[in-house]
Amino acid sequence: MKHLTIIVPDGENNLSSIVGAYKIFTRANAHWQETAKQELFTIQLAGISKEVGFYEGLFTVKPHTHISAITKTNLIIIPSLNHNYANALKENKLLIDWIEKQYKDGAEIASICTGAFLLASTGLVDGKSCSTHWTAADNFRSMFPKVNLQTDKLITDENGIYTNGGAYSFLNLMIYLVEKYYDRQTAIYCSKVFQIEMDRNSQSPFTIFTGQKLHGDEVVQQAQAYIESNLQDKISIEQLSSKFSVGRRNFDRRFIKATGNTPVEYSQRVKIESAKKAFETSRKTINEVMYEVGYSDVKAFREVFRKITGMSPLEYRSKYNKEVLV
Repeated sequence: MKHLTIIVPDGENNLSSIVGAYKIFTRANAHWQETAKQELFTIQLAGISKEVGFYEGLFTVKPHTHISAITKTNLIIIPSLNHNYANALKENKLLIDWIEKQYKDGAEIASICTGAFLLASTGLVDGKSCSTHWTAADNFRSMFPKVNLQTDKLITDENGIYTNGGAYSFLNLMIYLVEKYYDRQTAIYCSKVFQIEMDRNSQSPFTIFTGQKLHGDEVVQQAQAYIESNLQDKISIEQLSSKFSVGRRNFDRRFIKATGNTPVEYSQRVKIESAKKAFETSRKTINEVMYEVGYSDVKAFREVFRKITGMSPLEYRSKYNKEVLV
């Protein structure tokens, strides 16, 4: 029988991702026992304290065991952390070391939402793909610059390490792992019981793009402000670099280093974010919104909108604006 460890970190963390992971895998185990006549996993909550409080003591979790009692596990699930990441990492140094050792001994690891901070602090995702909640992206990039952060992705899967986007999208990761470890039918069963939509692969429709502003490069910050205040204009990179008296190649390099996007990608994301807000809050047509954000070609606008949000402009408007006449 395989062993599943659901981590209970010290500190004020996210209870729902611990409970959700436990419930889904417990149900998958019960279904597997009915169909295959055996359980697949021994499931244990493990931590470094006998009891961990949540939401100012309103709830408490008593892990089944201390991590030191688990010498070998097959899958580790790291729940979402609170937003004081530096403090959470300091409090959970023992956990971080244990996770790293278990991975080197053959365990697979799945991090939920901002649990990616705990995972990244092991060094195991340096040079690898990783996702987390889009609101935590700036902090994550500044703390872990060696990690290939992909917040558009709902789930990443690389070398036995799984990560996911934000908040309750962790339910999609749990279904993904159930399919990996059990089978497709068990995953479908769990998705129906818990009413979780299967095969979602992007958190792009939920992202509110604000742009990385914590980088300290004043020229890039000025360029960002210029892009954001000139939505209707089609700005070339030559224009931008010339405006701020920086060579084109050097400007590109500095912009990517500071924001994680090329200047073109940044401009596209700013324009599409403005378009999304217009679709959510007004009765404007696709063409009206398109012109407002500086596009004159419908096909190009649709392609960029879909690339960034995972949906067409019409689909997005229909989903997020109840008042609009489709």
